[in-house]
Amino acid sequence: MEDVENEQTIMKTYDWIVVGRGITGAALAYELAQVGLRVLLVDSDTAIQGATRYSYGGLAYWSGKSDLTRVMCAEGIERHRHLSAALDHDTQFRELDLVLTISANQDPEKMAAAYADCAIPPKLLSVEDACELEPLLNPNAIAGVLTVRHGHIHPEHLTQGYRQAFCRAGGEQQIAQVVELLRQGDRVQGVKTSDNQTYHAANTVVCAGGFSRALLNAAGIQVRVYFTHAEMIETPPVDLKLRTLVMPANTQRFQLEAQASAAEVEPFWDQRGYEPVPPILDAGAIQFLDGSLRMGQISRVLTQPFAAINSAASESAIRTQVGNVLPALASLPGTWHHCLVAFGGNNLPVVGAIEGVEGVYIFSGFTNPLVYVPPLAQRFAQWVMGKEDQIIAQISQNL
Repeated sequence: MEDVENEQTIMKTYDWIVVGRGITGAALAYELAQVGLRVLLVDSDTAIQGATRYSYGGLAYWSGKSDLTRVMCAEGIERHRHLSAALDHDTQFRELDLVLTISANQDPEKMAAAYADCAIPPKLLSVEDACELEPLLNPNAIAGVLTVRHGHIHPEHLTQGYRQAFCRAGGEQQIAQVVELLRQGDRVQGVKTSDNQTYHAANTVVCAGGFSRALLNAAGIQVRVYFTHAEMIETPPVDLKLRTLVMPANTQRFQLEAQASAAEVEPFWDQRGYEPVPPILDAGAIQFLDGSLRMGQISRVLTQPFAAINSAASESAIRTQVGNVLPALASLPGTWHHCLVAFGGNNLPVVGAIEGVEGVYIFSGFTNPLVYVPPLAQRFAQWVMGKEDQIIAQISQNL
């Protein structure tokens, strides 16, 4: 009886509930509010956490290889160039040189050929020219680099801008952990939070990053969205100046995601504590405008969201491999961090209506690349208002 008396029910009904206040949820909530919908944005933390908090903030607008991804990359960078003005908040957008390092034992010409079909193919530089572009590089560790102009934002600033603009547009926020999707038969009618409150909406969209799969699965909804455990080191502001964003040309994370989302691996994703593929380490670093750095990253496919990780061993591995390419960074003071990063199959995000259950959608899996978020959020909002959208239609086939 006491439990019943303590449970509170919020009877207000929204057009949309958006679960997750990171970059994806904040962007989508803002765009839904912009088209005149009544929107509730729900998340457990007032502070920015998870993949948004620890993102490098890179915008790979040059990387589109298909017609679909080229369109999204072009729309994305154009949107980012004007978002600070649109949101009335500095996202710290800039364009800088991306340096893709080619290991000393790799063939530079062969690596360049792998990028030849990008919308803007990176340029191959010799070791000497690479070190002129980025003086902190270790010339003995590389056979050359590929370089291209690359977009960059501060992920926390962008998210904060979206949240504030969302509220100005009439949106509402609730700080609480969503523990359950309210499902009645073949329809989701809202959410229940950890403080025993329920919120109702005609539509609910899950933007919960690495926790999206578990939340949907608990409601009996199967979606091909996955997650990695990403690990990196963050430093306080330092005097050292990194001129470029440094990443390996042979980015293993994309290969890992493809292996982990393969059909034969799918049955193992609902087993606790399973590791279907071994971890990888892509040694790279970015420095933000305040002088702080993020360097890493290790990506692990562990099917349990709260898996235990040996942080000391991970930090040592990151420092060793990043230090091989950028020796001055190896001993900088810094703190190891860990978060979940959502991804979909076929190198595409997971966006659209979930088949077989009415009133529930997903907007997640933007690991590759982040530049898609603003244009897809805008397209999604127009699509739910009845406008046909071939981009949304193509991406939703990934569900």
